[in-house]
Amino acid sequence: ITGGASGIGAALVELFCRQGAKVAFIDIDAQAASQLVAKVAELTSVKPWFQPVDVTQVDELRSSIASASSDLGPVQVLINNVANDMRHEALEMTVPSWRKCMAVNLDACFFASQTAAKIMQASQGGSIINLSSINALLGPPNMAGYVTAKAGINGLTKALAKDFGADNIRVNAILPGWVATERQLETWLTVDAEAEFSKHVALKGRIQAQDVAKLALFLAAADSSMITGQCFTIDAGRT
Repeated sequence: ITGGASGIGAALVELFCRQGAKVAFIDIDAQAASQLVAKVAELTSVKPWFQPVDVTQVDELRSSIASASSDLGPVQVLINNVANDMRHEALEMTVPSWRKCMAVNLDACFFASQTAAKIMQASQGGSIINLSSINALLGPPNMAGYVTAKAGINGLTKALAKDFGADNIRVNAILPGWVATERQLETWLTVDAEAEFSKHVALKGRIQAQDVAKLALFLAAADSSMITGQCFTIDAGRT
């Protein structure tokens, strides 16, 4: 699980550990990761594997996946969760800032998938789950780089499903709506913003990180063995 120390990533780590899975996650925030490892170990008696990684450093990203496979056994499921949805003015984006946005939100997804797929080939199968966003469908303002990257993940999911299918590797994407993570509540999910968002959904109530994690668990399991190349939206009916 990339970007597993907080938000949706932390919910993924906890839920998979509750299922008794051997869980490895990476994140740039070692402090938050350490706290999560302790919390999950206490709750589930399963201690997740963690390594601090900057996913924009591709060699570092690849090495972490290889290390996790060496320590826990060949990776069977990869969840590309890492992202940075910082707002930005389109007219003020520089070449370096655009490239940095793509490196975190899109490039890491491809290179992690490429690395994991090579390991999955030897095991004759696996599941890759990409975290996209309904923003790829809605195109909100001040997020041109993020929206572009997430739309790219939707296309990448379709492409890799065909490229990896012969090796029984499934590739699917989850497009969450506005998930009420701590970060969102501290930054953009204000009372007024939430009230406006609620006007456009069919189901009232907050989308929680656990809701996304439960869908990921299904896509990781044999229950979804004939599902690939699909983009699943979980947004309370927003789109």
